[in-house]
Amino acid sequence: MKEEELYWTERYKNNNTGWDIGYPSTPIKEYADQLTDKSIQILIPGAGNAYEAEYLWKAGFVNTHILDISIIPLQEFKKRNPDFPKENMHQSDFFEFSGQFDLIIEQTFFCSFVPIDENRSAYAKHMASLLKPKGKLAGLWFNFPLTNDMEKRPFGGSKELYTKYLSPYFKTITFDPCYNSIAPRQGKELFGIFEVR
Repeated sequence: MKEEELYWTERYKNNNTGWDIGYPSTPIKEYADQLTDKSIQILIPGAGNAYEAEYLWKAGFVNTHILDISIIPLQEFKKRNPDFPKENMHQSDFFEFSGQFDLIIEQTFFCSFVPIDENRSAYAKHMASLLKPKGKLAGLWFNFPLTNDMEKRPFGGSKELYTKYLSPYFKTITFDPCYNSIAPRQGKELFGIFEVR
């Protein structure tokens, strides 16, 4: 088992999942409620227990896909959603995954990577490669200072820092402090919509 897969699998085994709120986050739910074309291909990478995917699927977005490096949250998701297509569930390293999507939902996945230039640049480049022309990357990034602690995941950042990595590959449609975060995350999230260049 690769190091990253082992790391996240151990966190799920030990219920060390403080980021897991147990339901779809309000900003992503309200963004999804504005989408009208239910045939679009959607990917949620680093999906974890994938409450947002469950919400989208039950709302009729039949081409929703989830991706996680650990099998444990995918198994839990399948127990909750036995009708969800198995072929839309992917256990893979994000950087080794391929496909073409209209929309990628970002649920602070960026903030799970050790915050070195190499990882963050690779994230932006690979996200762009997974999107169709005019495809969008939309969702949440944590908005709190990045510390020097390389073990304290999720990692923080700022609008300026994220934009530095995303701008070579994406045009910014909107990227602002999130007004509808859940109470524990008020003031700590940015909501962004980006279109692939």
